[in-house]
Amino acid sequence: MNLNQVTVEVSDIPRARSFYQRLGLELIVSSDHYARFLCPGGATFSIHHAESVSPGGTVIYFECDDLDARVAALKAAGVAFESGPADQRWLWREARLRDPDGNRLCLYFAGGNRVDPPWRVSDSPALP
Repeated sequence: MNLNQVTVEVSDIPRARSFYQRLGLELIVSSDHYARFLCPGGATFSIHHAESVSPGGTVIYFECDDLDARVAALKAAGVAFESGPADQRWLWREARLRDPDGNRLCLYFAGGNRVDPPWRVSDSPALP
């Protein structure tokens, strides 16, 4: 099984579409109530219109090989970050922000530690 897509609710499709394109996602489907983006690597991310948005405890993670440069460019373009980039004890480098509807996002770089950390479960085969 492979994760294909995550969809979040937003109150304003054009505003959210612009925000996620500014982050660097490629718009591939767009309508008045929905938009889908292609992420590097082939997964997709989408937004769906909702009359009322109540962000919960979910955090959406986008991995960036060029994390520090991307965060600097986004900050220069006016995107506000809550924290980072900063090294974390779980061996990821992260920067946190929210989309215009308050959905929590994390831009991060983990490299090999994303799927093969030093504390990986021993009966799980290591990845090449």
